[in-house]
Amino acid sequence: MRFRDATVVFLTFATALCAPGSEADQGGDTAPADMPDSSPPTGDVRPGIEVLLSDSLHLVRGRRVGLITNHTGRDRAGTPSIDLLAAHPEVELVALYSPEHGIRGSTEGGISIDDDVDERTGLPIHSLYGDTRQPTDAMLEGVDVLLFDIQDVGARYYTYLSTMALAMEAAGERGVSFVVLDRPNPIGGDPVQGNILDPEYSSFVGLYPIPMRHGLTAGEFARMAVGEFGVRVDLSVAVADGWARTMPFDQTGIPWIAPSPNMPSVESALHYPGTCLFEGTPISVGRGTDRAFQQVGAPWLDGEELAARLGALGVPDARFVPVRFTPENPGDGKFGGVEVGGVRVQADGPAYDPTLAALALLVETKAMSGGRWSWRIGHFDRLAGTDALRNALDAGVSYQGVADRWGDGLDEYAARREPYLLYR
Repeated sequence: MRFRDATVVFLTFATALCAPGSEADQGGDTAPADMPDSSPPTGDVRPGIEVLLSDSLHLVRGRRVGLITNHTGRDRAGTPSIDLLAAHPEVELVALYSPEHGIRGSTEGGISIDDDVDERTGLPIHSLYGDTRQPTDAMLEGVDVLLFDIQDVGARYYTYLSTMALAMEAAGERGVSFVVLDRPNPIGGDPVQGNILDPEYSSFVGLYPIPMRHGLTAGEFARMAVGEFGVRVDLSVAVADGWARTMPFDQTGIPWIAPSPNMPSVESALHYPGTCLFEGTPISVGRGTDRAFQQVGAPWLDGEELAARLGALGVPDARFVPVRFTPENPGDGKFGGVEVGGVRVQADGPAYDPTLAALALLVETKAMSGGRWSWRIGHFDRLAGTDALRNALDAGVSYQGVADRWGDGLDEYAARREPYLLYR
């Protein structure tokens, strides 16, 4: 979002006391008076941490600050937000909070994170991925404002936004303000793809009825959580100054830092909204390789045959390339040290939809697996946000049969999210 006056980059709105139907209840204030112009964005994008420290210190000045972050919370020069805030003479940083994968991002998915102490600052690190996933009264004691600075990847399953939403709830209940230090959505803000989560399947890998590829930044997600999903908190968003919805991540000037051990690149993030579904199957998603979530495979799969079967389905702008790979110490325990056959997925045009590619992959890998196929039923259904997909695949519904209904609800979702968008 390119502002004529780059100092006008904060949107703030209070929701703790708003009545249903009020402007705040619909997601807060509208855009600032200085509206963005329509010229293409140029130059680097300033992430929210830089915006906060250069333009909007009033939000933290004289207040005790807690920070939810990990290793991706940095400025463009690579300095951690922890260090920037701790060293600033007008900021009193008093507590840190760690999401899944730990505050340094080195822990495999699903592994509990322990409380700790930050070696550099001496500050307590409260785990939000252990015995509790929501800040407790004790964790928020002495905190006036809670900041969130983590790079998301743009997929419903990724748990960082669930951590943020639960922390927003806790902050609102205790009168603690909440500030999102926003960052670009690395896989774009325009496409919304995949099925809409059934609220009955709400979980930590999908709290709200949004699609697999939701097309939101963390700040926009927070605004939608307030306006649509009942979260009540005094919320502010530091927008990522200079970002536009169609801007490729490699043009932002923000270095890519793998937000978790198996998210090595933006390309992996692009395919993740689809291939993550294979976490609930016996098929490897390439964990333990340098192309996690870009490829799938198993010892019994013939990559040449699989690629041919997939190519015949006509998945829009998707290319499937036969590969063989060997997972090394994969965090999911699938086929460690064993060479497997499969395919690598490639986006081959603007209509590429990773969730449709995954549907095709599920249909054909299941058919080729025969008796070797099994479901991690609970996990797959949580990821899919429904049991309907698994039931359809078990009933032998074709790729096209599933795909024909796949976009149900996306137009309604796109209309619902519109009031909460911060970038054009």
